[in-house]
Amino acid sequence: MAAAPSKKKKLVVATVAAVVCLSFSLLLLLPLVFSSVDVAETTAVGKASLSAATLTSPFPPFICSSFICTSLSIQVSEIQEVSWVLNSFYQQSCPSPSLNMKEAGLKLLSFPPDSPPLSIISAAKIAGIDLPVQTSSFASSPALSFSNGLKLHGNYVILRYIGRLAPIPNFYGDNAFHAAQIDEWLEYAPTISCGSEFENACGYMEVYLEKRTFFVSHYFSIADIAIWSGLAGTGQRWESIRKSNKYPNLVRWYNSISAEYSNPLMEVTALYVGKKGLGKPVAAKSKKVKNVTGDSSDKAKAGSRSSSEIDLPDAEMGKVRLRFAPEPSGFLHIGHAKAALLNQYFAQRYHGEVILRFDDTNPTKESNEFVENLIKDVETLGIKYQKITYTSDYFSKLMALAEKLIKEGKAYVDDTPREQMQKERMDGIESKCRSNSIEENLKLWKEMIAGSERGLQCCLRGKLDMQDPNKSLRDPVYYRCNPIPHHRIGSKYKIYPTYDFACPFVDAEEGITHALRSSEYHDRNAQYHRIQEDMGMRKVHIYEFSRLNMVYTLLSKRKLLWFVQNGKVDGWDDPRFPTVQGIVRRGLKIEALIQFILEQGASKNLNLMEWDKLWTLNKKIIDPVCPRHTAVIEERHLLLTLTNGPDKPFVRIIPRHKKYDGAGEKATTYTKRILLDYADAECISVDEEVTLMDWGNAIVKEIIKDQDGNITQLVGVLHLEGSVKTTKLKLTWLAETNELVNLSLVEFDYLITKKKLEEGEDFLDALNPCTKKEIAAIGDSNMRNLKQGEILQLERKGYYRCDVPFTRPSKPVVLFAIPDGRQQSVMK
Repeated sequence: MAAAPSKKKKLVVATVAAVVCLSFSLLLLLPLVFSSVDVAETTAVGKASLSAATLTSPFPPFICSSFICTSLSIQVSEIQEVSWVLNSFYQQSCPSPSLNMKEAGLKLLSFPPDSPPLSIISAAKIAGIDLPVQTSSFASSPALSFSNGLKLHGNYVILRYIGRLAPIPNFYGDNAFHAAQIDEWLEYAPTISCGSEFENACGYMEVYLEKRTFFVSHYFSIADIAIWSGLAGTGQRWESIRKSNKYPNLVRWYNSISAEYSNPLMEVTALYVGKKGLGKPVAAKSKKVKNVTGDSSDKAKAGSRSSSEIDLPDAEMGKVRLRFAPEPSGFLHIGHAKAALLNQYFAQRYHGEVILRFDDTNPTKESNEFVENLIKDVETLGIKYQKITYTSDYFSKLMALAEKLIKEGKAYVDDTPREQMQKERMDGIESKCRSNSIEENLKLWKEMIAGSERGLQCCLRGKLDMQDPNKSLRDPVYYRCNPIPHHRIGSKYKIYPTYDFACPFVDAEEGITHALRSSEYHDRNAQYHRIQEDMGMRKVHIYEFSRLNMVYTLLSKRKLLWFVQNGKVDGWDDPRFPTVQGIVRRGLKIEALIQFILEQGASKNLNLMEWDKLWTLNKKIIDPVCPRHTAVIEERHLLLTLTNGPDKPFVRIIPRHKKYDGAGEKATTYTKRILLDYADAECISVDEEVTLMDWGNAIVKEIIKDQDGNITQLVGVLHLEGSVKTTKLKLTWLAETNELVNLSLVEFDYLITKKKLEEGEDFLDALNPCTKKEIAAIGDSNMRNLKQGEILQLERKGYYRCDVPFTRPSKPVVLFAIPDGRQQSVMK
């Protein structure tokens, strides 16, 4: 029998075989490359073509390794060295895509309208790759075009290319074996969309993910994107399973991916996934539109449809321009968030853009602090605005336009006292100044501009129709005097336009196609268009949506300001406030807020929403990924002495989350003296067997009480061979050490005691006298490492957000309690 080849000889042969196999693979691919490239272009793009062919073919190194290992009978212990040679050669043969294909430039991803390649679009979004997309009725499969004329075809061919191009580490594996595993999952992913195989696929992946964080190795890869996209693409079918407890490991993995990459994934699913699953982006159906308020021919039906099924009137793909225009007189609250997110939703759906505009027309209420925080809040929501503008940028044009309207007899200066003016408008009585001459109006207008004593008595009103049943058309105010300096432009102006006058002009001037407004402005829509008509401006479509109202919640900035100014809260970011910063500080994940708002859609139905639904969505996002820790309430906590416990404390490293490796690990100390909550001790009987979580069973042998009958100490023995299934009580505990951390657990309640204030009812009569409660506790030593903003679960106590992290032993770590959707009120 011939002697086995030497180790060195094997490696040499392996390398030669790799060269031969790679060369042969390239020769096989050459006809495919040159069949799609004009002969005249061959010389110019030959090198790029070969690189593209190599990049789109992941199999050469795997074929080589299989061939070499089989033909040479290389032992398992020697395969790693062969793989190292192959990987080194493969990396030299397939240089970084950024050196070849990126030079050509990504031009366009085209795909059939009914089959958007969710995995490709998601991977590009996550990787930050700018990938223009377009549907094509002539396309049978996705195609990626480059500016030099080259093309790649096929869902997973393009996904592999994105995987190589992306700057994300190990996105397509860190070695040949992991890349092959990724390929296996790419081949398996289509099974998810096969109706009859869907449940079997979920069951298979459930078992596979039992002890895994990702599908391949310890890294997020395109395999995860392919599976995630497959599940998301089934629409309501997956969502129904996701809400059940049938596949907890699969749901845990899915939720962790959704949470980690919430913005890009939510953007993609909002555009391409409906309740029935994948489908083409919805185009405008302007034939159903009756008027510019967005009413459909079937109002009842439109009112109940979700935002993904409601169309903007006369919207054209690629030509929609929207604006989100908050007044910088407070922080962004949950009601504003709905308006902002709906603007972004429709902009993405119609491939349009959103402008962030500050309606800064009232210097009395506004400040740069509010501008800065509004920008911060908008970015927190993930709103991608095209630019920032200010109504104050147009003050000179607005003044010129107001003067023009005076000269045309469409506006007049009125010095009627405000209270009298309001009464006259209600009663349809014309002002005595309505018949003033143009000259008299211009004279008083100049007094207003100068901010003189006479000018301060006046305002500019539009001359519309004092008899119109719609009272917003009864000569509204266009300009008022205000000597207070403006936060941006100082004391340049003494007069400022009203929102009703400025908004129609600026919308038309900035090219806004659709103005999204809450239904509370419904009666002023006719005024908006009449003012645009008098100005001679282009007509802007108005689309209405219902205002978001929450139970036990005030959304008026004037009322919220009262709480701030009177010290009832700690500021605009107080966790009791409905501001974006407030609810985030309390522990709400932005993706939960986005999902909550998008589920309501752009319906015009007025609803009073429960906070419980929002917090339930939040729990589904944080529970699968947040780390677990242990705390004992400090008041009346007591000692359990385990007589057969370890005399010398020892430490074990255990997961912070048993089903999510990404949460990391923690050190748990075990000793014979452990601390328990008094409430738990009250539930224990003598000789009862209990389970000490993360340790095992113990039997309580003695319950020691003081003369008043209060429990002071417990004595027991470890019974680690006992079954946790037989015990009624599962107890959290802490080892008695000097490493424990002082905690302050803070719970919050609603600011008012009524679900809804009736019209005319004073909120001061419904103030909640007790809205904050602090509880002292002791936490495990690992909580010294908590970071501000980190969300955790205190086992058997609830979810918390770290507001003040550990600095020194004498200062407690402050944890804010996060509602889980079950409790109505934490304090009575």
